[in-house]
Amino acid sequence: MADSGADSGDGGVHDDAGRIPRIDVADPPPPSGAGCVECDAVDGWWVHLRRCVECGHIGCCDDSLERHSRRHFQSTGHRYIQTFEPGEDWFWDFEVDAYVEGPALPPPRSHPEEQTVPGPADRVPSNWQRQLLQRRIDEG
Repeated sequence: MADSGADSGDGGVHDDAGRIPRIDVADPPPPSGAGCVECDAVDGWWVHLRRCVECGHIGCCDDSLERHSRRHFQSTGHRYIQTFEPGEDWFWDFEVDAYVEGPALPPPRSHPEEQTVPGPADRVPSNWQRQLLQRRIDEG
């Protein structure tokens, strides 16, 4: 799916010409919804959302408590995601933890602009920042 690449030394992976590898998906699906599938199922909350390029699964980012997008990669092998945030347009490869270039995906390209970050607003606890900091402390 992606061009072979080498570590560029700057945290990214580039091909022999110094370009970021480009992925291609034959028939990318629409997103699974407007929020993290797993968080929505348990009335949870997230910081940012990510969209699986291969199946359209919407999961929460690595800054969120549950990191469902990365867990989706770990359980399915679907390594490519695109941001699902308004005004952003980037792709990520979980396998090498680096940016990649990606195809135009079917709309919508992001969650609704009125959806808060973190969100959804009615589920975000008042101590959300403390919860995220505590997780980082616990992980060392």
